[in-house]
Formats: sequence, C-alpha cells, structure tokens
Amino acid sequence: MTDVMKQTLRDKPAVRWTALILVAATMFIAYMFVDVLSPLKTQLEQQVNWNSTVFGSYGSSEFFINVFFGFLIFAGIILDRMGVRFTALLSGSLMLIGALIKVYALSETFNNGGFGYDMLNSFSHAFPPSAKLACVGFAIFGCGVEMAGVTVSRAIVKWFQGKELALAMGLEMAIARLGVFAVFWTSPMISKKFEGTLQSVQMPVIFITCLLFIALIIYVVYGILDKKLDTEIQDSNVEEEEPFRFSDLKQVFGNSMFWIVALLCVLYYSAIFPFQKFATEMLQSNIGLTAENAARIFSMFPLGAMVLTPFLGAFLDKMGKGATMLIVGAVLMFACHLTFAIYPFEAGTSSSLGIAIAAIVVLGISFSLVPAALWPSVPKIIDPKVLGSAYSAIFFIQNIGLMVVPIVIGSILDATNKGAVAGDPKNYTVAMLVFASFGVVAFFLGLLLKGADVKKGYGLELPNIKK
Repeated sequence: MTDVMKQTLRDKPAVRWTALILVAATMFIAYMFVDVLSPLKTQLEQQVNWNSTVFGSYGSSEFFINVFFGFLIFAGIILDRMGVRFTALLSGSLMLIGALIKVYALSETFNNGGFGYDMLNSFSHAFPPSAKLACVGFAIFGCGVEMAGVTVSRAIVKWFQGKELALAMGLEMAIARLGVFAVFWTSPMISKKFEGTLQSVQMPVIFITCLLFIALIIYVVYGILDKKLDTEIQDSNVEEEEPFRFSDLKQVFGNSMFWIVALLCVLYYSAIFPFQKFATEMLQSNIGLTAENAARIFSMFPLGAMVLTPFLGAFLDKMGKGATMLIVGAVLMFACHLTFAIYPFEAGTSSSLGIAIAAIVVLGISFSLVPAALWPSVPKIIDPKVLGSAYSAIFFIQNIGLMVVPIVIGSILDATNKGAVAGDPKNYTVAMLVFASFGVVAFFLGLLLKGADVKKGYGLELPNIKK
C-alpha cells in the first residue's frame, strides 16, 4: 500500500510519454522557425540584397543576446529557482515576440519605408535595414528557443530520471529534427507560390509564426501536468531536491567533466547548425540543383537523424557506451564535411548527386550518435539541483560557437567568391574544410572524455535504466 502512495504521474508510462510529446511538439515548431530562411538564401539575395556575409550575420544573431548579455546563464538560474512551468511560458513568449518582429522586417510595409526603416537605413549601408531588424527579432527568438531547449531537457530529466531517459531525449530530438525536415520542404513550397516578390521570403515566416502561437498554448497544457506532478511529489514520500543556492554553481564550473562535455558540444554543433544554413546553396553550387530540389535533398539529413536517434537512445539506456558513441559521431561528421570539401563534384552528374546524398546520410548518422549520447550524460556528472544551470551553461558555450561560425563562414564565402553576383554558384571548399576541422578536435575531446570517465567512474559507458 505504501508503494502505491509513493507513485506519481511520472510512474505512469502513458502520462510521462504524453508530457514528452507536448514539450517535443514545441521544439518541433521552434526548429522549423530556426531554419525557415535557410532554404531561401538565394531568394534573400535577390529580393532584399542579403549577401553571404549578411546572411551569416543574420544566422549568428540568434545567439547574440545569449552570448553578449549572458542571457542563458540567467535562464538556467531562472529555471532552477522558478521551475519548468514558468520558464517554459517565458521561453514560448520570447519566441513568439521575436518571430513577429522578423515578420515585420520582411514585410513590404517596412521595406517601403515603414516605421523604423529610415532609422535603420541611416548607418552601415552595406547591411540592409531588413536584415538589421530581422537580426533583432531573431536575437529575441534565440533567447526563447535556447531557453526552451534548456527547459525541455530539464523537464525530460524530471519525468524520466531512472527510467527511459536516453530514449526520451532521443525521441524529443527526433521530433524536433522532424521540424527541420518539414521546413526544408514547406518553406520552398510556400516561397514558390510568391516567386519574384518580397512575399516569397515573408510568407514562410508568417506560417511558422502562427505555429509558434500554437506552441505557446501547448506549453500551457504541459504546465497543467507539471503542476500536478509537483503537487504529488510534495504530498508523497518522494524525496525532494535541496533548494538551489548560487554557491552551488561551483559544482558546475568547477567540474572538469563539465568543461570537456561543453567544449565537445560547441565544436560539434558549430559544424552542424551553421552548416544547415548554407547547405542548400552549397548543393545548388556543387551539383547544379534548384533551391527547392537542393532543400529536399538536404532534408534527408534531419530525417535520417530523426529515425535513428530514438533507437540509439534506447541502446544507450540498455547497453551504455555513451562516450564511444560521441567519438564515432565526431569521425562521421568529419568524413561528411571533408567529402564536400575535396570531392570533385560536377553539376548534373548522377555520381556527384549520389556522393552528396551519401555524405548527407553519414552526417545524419553522426547527428544521431552525438546528441543521443551527449545530453543524457549531463545528469551523470552534475547534481540535480543545478542541472538547469549546467544545461544552460553548456548551451551558453555552444551559443558562442553558433554565433561566431556563421559570420566566419559567410565572410569566407564572400572572400573566396569575389565578383559573384546573386544566384551565381559559389566555391565552398575552404568553408567545408573549416567545418571538417571541428570534427577532428571533437574526436580528440571524445577520447579525453572517455579516458576521464574511466578514471573518475561517472558511468558514461554504463546503461541509464536502473535495474
């Protein structure tokens, strides 16, 4: 009878998996918005004069406030002190506000001299006013989406600790990546209906912004379940965590394993997410595809990752080998980027298309291995009461790379393609070598992590499910 009294909602499979689906659905929509303009780089050059440097700066703006104002550090403290419900609603609201600003930045009203246009056009003339305002919106959205990522990770640990944790995180990442797959199809399709007009880049943004409003409602629904779970924990004999204190942060920043994981994370993701923003144009340049077909081919990357990640999560729960998976993932990522850097692609040939697809599939496998092992490893090395701060600190360090790398890649592309006009094929060799170099360093960090785990016994190679 006592055992029954100790049970909470998270002990009921149907309820905890429902909670997972709710938070994963919000990340599905958020990931759609992150890459809504990625398949439209050529249209942005033609309609609003965004060159590669401008586009790279726009991509990095998502992380500007998180990095320069340390927002993610505060987000982790807010999460640990205020809880999942409050932080989820705050993150959803920030995403929606940022999205609405971007919608206005790409509107005919603004670009025809609407409110704020003249002010933004009064400085840095090489950077279009539409890009400046879109960067402001994307920066605010970035605060929300990164806070949401931290919050969702903490929520999954809350519901699945000691259960199917890696599988749950794998399914959440799979659903989120389905959003990337979806937007690489829907964004070009919507854009094509308004071909040759400014609406070709605005309408896809409007569509995903409407979905972000739905995501905010989903957070409200999740909050009902979360509140009931907290009530049951308080009313039962389930042991509660000690309250958060600022002094506890030394458990995060004083942990050498945390720094290895954080550095591996920033290197790996800096070779993935910035690459996504340039991948469509790269495929257009290397193989001579249209923007729509290039986007569809690249959609195989998130689709492959989406399919494999839950299975790898289940494997990790039952068999372990988390550090080994990180090492293998880094090698595969390096192989993909090196292929795009050195293979002599020829436009219109089936062999070039086949090699490109194979490299994308390999990258998808890599992107299944690393995140499936990386995020479930954090609760093994960090105390639960500062877990939110730990995830936030990792996201903060990751954001530094995600902010800097798109600017670097955009600048490299403009420097190595002098004289090219909007829509011309571009040489991506140097840019892809930069991405490949990240894989080399990530590989050695993976080896270091595995060695440190053997010495300190955190159990990164051990199963997650308690027996």
